[in-house]
Amino acid sequence: MAKKVLVVDDEKLIVKGIRFSLEQDGMEVDCAYDGEEALAMARENEYDMVLLDIMLPKMDGFEVCQAIREFSDMPIVMLTAKGDDMDKILGLDYGADDYITKPFNILEVKARIKAIMRRTSASQPKKEENPSILEKGDLRLDCDSRRLFILGKEVNLTAREFDLLELLVKNENKVYSRENLLNTVWGYDYPGDVRTVDVHVRRLREKIENNPSEPKYIHTKWGVGYYYYQK
Repeated sequence: MAKKVLVVDDEKLIVKGIRFSLEQDGMEVDCAYDGEEALAMARENEYDMVLLDIMLPKMDGFEVCQAIREFSDMPIVMLTAKGDDMDKILGLDYGADDYITKPFNILEVKARIKAIMRRTSASQPKKEENPSILEKGDLRLDCDSRRLFILGKEVNLTAREFDLLELLVKNENKVYSRENLLNTVWGYDYPGDVRTVDVHVRRLREKIENNPSEPKYIHTKWGVGYYYYQK
């Protein structure tokens, strides 16, 4: 089945170029030119990837990303014209899985999309080898539907947050360095740095911990990295 991508940018020439290139690779491409249109399309369709510009009319990319995360964990890659690190970190804070800085090479965009899709496909056989339901104390992970429940209440996670938590839970008490987590969860071809891991761990703790400063689930081994343990 062809992969389905939503491209969101108010610059129609950029959208046209991305759409043409992705369709040449056999992907189905929908286009939106403002934030409200993008959000409506994301509600109506399940996309394998959303390429989302930050500077948009009506709703900016951060708002759209945050709104999508309320109902879906579809992968979101932010497109930013600014080279400022804060924009990239903000994109991750709002639930983005990755970012690409303009001006970009269309080959880089396609490579980034395919890398994320490969990681998604590669994770499928592993689910057959491991239990699809992971229960650790009051935490329950359904790896097939990719849903998290704590004390029976569902907690919404982004795709990357779920991947990170699933890895740590499956390897309880194993300490992963930030570099190891970046390479394992994001992939060796990911161009970001280890701050990306810190942002996602912080966001994950804010969602699952009663007191993020005194975590019950995801712990820090100072000078080494992160690990999962629940008493």
